[in-house]
Amino acid sequence: MFRIIDLILIAIVVAVMAPSSTPTLNSQVDRARVFTRGIEFDYASWVWNAAWIKLEQNTVGLPYLFDRATNKQIVLDYLQVTRKVMAAEFQIEQVFADPAVVDKETTSAFLRTQRSELLARQKMLAPLAEAALQTQVANILAESHLAVGGQPLPPTLYHVTSTPLALIVSPRNIIQQTTNISLLPTLTLEEQIRVEDNVAQALDVSTLIVSTGGIGVYPTMVTETANLPWLLNTIAHEWAHNYLNLRPLGLNYSSTPETRTMNETAASIIGNEIGAAAIQTYYPELAALPAAATASTSPDGNIAFRFAPLPANGFDDAPPFDFRAEMHTTRVHADELLAQGKVDEAEAYMEARRQFFWQNGYSLRKLNQAYFAFFGSYADAPGGAAGEDPVGPAVRALRAQSDSLADFVNTIAFMTSFDQLKKAIHP
Repeated sequence: MFRIIDLILIAIVVAVMAPSSTPTLNSQVDRARVFTRGIEFDYASWVWNAAWIKLEQNTVGLPYLFDRATNKQIVLDYLQVTRKVMAAEFQIEQVFADPAVVDKETTSAFLRTQRSELLARQKMLAPLAEAALQTQVANILAESHLAVGGQPLPPTLYHVTSTPLALIVSPRNIIQQTTNISLLPTLTLEEQIRVEDNVAQALDVSTLIVSTGGIGVYPTMVTETANLPWLLNTIAHEWAHNYLNLRPLGLNYSSTPETRTMNETAASIIGNEIGAAAIQTYYPELAALPAAATASTSPDGNIAFRFAPLPANGFDDAPPFDFRAEMHTTRVHADELLAQGKVDEAEAYMEARRQFFWQNGYSLRKLNQAYFAFFGSYADAPGGAAGEDPVGPAVRALRAQSDSLADFVNTIAFMTSFDQLKKAIHP
């Protein structure tokens, strides 16, 4: 049954915690919000509705109505249905985009009926799958000594939803996230571009609207996916934000760019390790599969849609394209140009590199200061958009010298600055 402590924790966390992606307001945020006030995401309503859903799930005893094998099958069935829903939606979009199809309604009728049936099945399975996955992640956290009396605090509660878009703003002369405003996930691409351009022109800044895979409100938000390793990683990642938000590091999330990177990198490390352990424990047949996210939802720089590039010079034997290495190179040189005051040259270079990524199969809509300001905070692996930023390597070094994941988490959770992190690393 849903324990009283769970309800108390929901009230406390929601009262004291803002989403980890939302910084403290400043004058630039206020100026940017002139263009976003009518399209901002309503967290309060979402949290209230999600908390009520979780209360209902626990009132009926989910997931304890079923044994371990049944819960596993529910999760696998839910993912299979979700995969079919996505496929049906893609096929419907293709019909309506095809200029050769005259009667689009009739042509897509069967697909739309199929989608409706799949959505009904998905809606029935979703609460059961969420309850099962929450418990699986909670059990791994407890086994990792990140629990009190066998219960992670706060409890692992998440809900699948359309996650907000995020308007990221960086100065043009330095890569640094100064604004992050959560927007409605229903904005069209044209509307997103209009907001980006309006804010960029009004404030003379670099802007980008990005998709998010999860948000650390409580219960946490996780976007829809059929990728189980990514889903488990993200459930644990967002739980980590909840855990850190009740401790000094999380409370100082937006204090400096360094503490933001410390938070995101630590949460990514926690998510990766807990997610991998959950796969090994509950879905061992999938353990050999890569745990990387699908390209459309990963928060690590692979957010670009990946398509098959044309063979160079007509041959297939070209060396594989290393996205992280090339992105690292791009960030480093862009930082060098900006440090020299060559803003226009840096922006021209990043655009040329964007086209280079496109030619190699990565559909980046923009590659600018705002892109690096956002994706550079996720530095749980070498290379990538973080460039030569020393914070990510320092967090990874702390994890490497820690006796356990719990030791790492409970050390970094009480830090409030990058200086503290540097002093904690053994020479």
